[in-house]
This record gives sequence, structure tokens and C-alpha cells, in this order.
Amino acid sequence: MRVLAALSGGVDSAVAAARAVEAGHDVVGVHMALSRSRAQHRTGSRGCCSIEDASDARRAADVLGIPYYVWDLSEEFEETVVADFLSEYAAGRTPNPCVRCNEHIKFSALLDRGLALGFDAVATGHYARIVEGPGGARELHRAADLAKDQSYVLAVMGADRLARSLFPLGDVASKDEVRAEAAVRGLSVSAKPDSYDICFVADGDTQGFLRDRLGAQPGAVLDHEGNEVGRHDGAYAYTVGQRKGLALGRPAADGKPRYVLRTDPRANTVVVGPGELLSVTELAADQTVWLAGDVPAGNWTTAQVQVRAHGTPTPARVRRDGDTLLVQLDTPLRGMAPGQSVVVYAGTRVLGQATLTSAGRGAVPALAPAP
Repeated sequence: MRVLAALSGGVDSAVAAARAVEAGHDVVGVHMALSRSRAQHRTGSRGCCSIEDASDARRAADVLGIPYYVWDLSEEFEETVVADFLSEYAAGRTPNPCVRCNEHIKFSALLDRGLALGFDAVATGHYARIVEGPGGARELHRAADLAKDQSYVLAVMGADRLARSLFPLGDVASKDEVRAEAAVRGLSVSAKPDSYDICFVADGDTQGFLRDRLGAQPGAVLDHEGNEVGRHDGAYAYTVGQRKGLALGRPAADGKPRYVLRTDPRANTVVVGPGELLSVTELAADQTVWLAGDVPAGNWTTAQVQVRAHGTPTPARVRRDGDTLLVQLDTPLRGMAPGQSVVVYAGTRVLGQATLTSAGRGAVPALAPAP
């Protein structure tokens, strides 16, 4: 099988490519240049697509003895991932750029170009498993190493792209095993630090990045009863559930901490209140991507729901109606914000994913009660 191996310059993608070669595939390595700044340097564990990363990817390809190319996808990355990140925050939502990157870049732009060039699949260093289910259908499952599991950010890829993907690291027991294997194979990235945070915000200052791109937009901070208790420089810089950095001029009457309950981009206000108002048991989401063809729409299904990349799965009942996903949680969750990814699991299997639109009482219509 002709396989396009995405080489980020890190240890995971290098070992994944090595395993694809070892499996007998005809492998070609590709490094995706996503930054418009070709002179960008990596800062410890922050940043991506730097000069160092491209050089590390090339050295890995040389060690593996596979062809190596750099594909400039910076325009697509800026127009999809970065633009979505900015527009979602400006609209008072909380986006997940890793989900959008997997959707638009790694399993759209990269895979589509690869297929057009005659490749059969893309191999990446993601921690997730692909399991052949009844009838030969491919299922997306959590990685064996739950601490590194990335199925949450992969759920958006859809069944067609899942069928063209390889995740060679899905069965490894730990990241230590991957690093040890890289060292044995002579890959110089064996001890390279993992990247974290938002890759295109190299200094980790997300609020500063938003201010630079969106500008200052002063407005009022209100309590849940409508009283002004502070000022802000941009409602986009606040997320639901946030406690720190509110700089409130008036303390709560009961002396308890206050949290961001919601942001209103039209009124340019941030609403704060007591933590108990953050708890919700009903969710509604749209833009549903469903991987489980054997789980029909229109019926309530017992499952688990995960709402953050490293969150704890919560038992729930879910129902898919066309593009809409309705969720009734067995136990309340806090800090739910429109824009978050809601991923549905049955054990380790990913059933589907959707984007949160509303949370709280009334999110699930009365006409669709759970049994």
C-alpha cells in the first residue's frame, strides 16, 4: 500500500512512519509547513512548523530511507484553523483548534492531495486505534495508552477519511515505549520535548494573540442579576467557567468566588456569577459527524460523553436527529461553552462528534424526552 506519512518533526510521527515502513508499505514522508513565518523558531515545547521541526523531519526520513517533501499548507491553515479560531472567539464561542486542524488540514488537505497523487492512506503519530468491526466496517477507538489518547480530536474526521488512515501508535503501552523505540532506531528526536498548547500561539499567550488580531473592545462585566461589577478589554478573551483574571471591582455579596457564566458578543458584555450556575445536565450540538453506522438516528442511546480533550467521560443518553445531537447527562458538568466538541463513546469506541450550541435547562426539547 502506498502511504503518505505526516512527519511533524516530533518523535511520535517519526516512529509511526518507521512502523509503516516496517509493515511493508511504500512510504513517503511529508512535512506540512503551516506557519507563514519561515524563520519561526521553536521555544522549548511551544510552537510548530519551525525550522528545527522541518530539519528534524528530514533527518528522520533520511534514517528511514524514505523520500521526503515539504508541502506548504500555510494558506489553508490560516484560512481554516486560524480564521475559525478568531471568528469563534469573536462570536463568544470556545473553539478547539486541534479538532479543526485534523478536520481541515491533516485529514482533508493532506489526505485529499495524497489521494490525488495515488496514495492509498495517510499515517500519522496520533494515539488512537482503528478496529475492524462486524461486516468489515472500520471503527475509531481510544488508544491503549489512555493518558495519551487522542480519539477526542480525531472524531471529526468522518468514516470516509477514517477508512484511509493509519495510526501505528494506537497499541503502544506508553510514550516511554515510543521514545525507547525511536532511540533503538537511531532517530535523533527520541528525547525531543512534546509540543503542547495551541501550536500557532508559540508564546502560550492566547489572550495576547486574540488582542493583536481582534483589537481592544472595552465593555462591561455584569453579575447574573445585571449589575455592572467590572470592565473588560474584549469579551472574546473570556471563556465559560473562567475564574482567574476577572479583575472585578465589586466583590460578591456572599464573598464567594465568581465565574464567567457566558459572554454576549452583541452587547459586548461578560456575565459572571456563582459556580453552581455553571452546572448543566442537558446539551445540544450541531454539525454532527457520526462514525457508527450501526447506531441509528432518532433513538436514545446509552453512551458516555466527553467534552474536553483530556476530560473524564460522563455517562449519558444521546440522540441524533439529522445534524443535531441531543444529550442528557447522568451527572452535571460545569463550564460548558458553545463551540466545544462533544464526543460520544461506547466504551472505547467513538460513535460520533458534534459542536456544542447550547447547554442547560431547555437544551433538550420537551418533545424529545429520554426514556
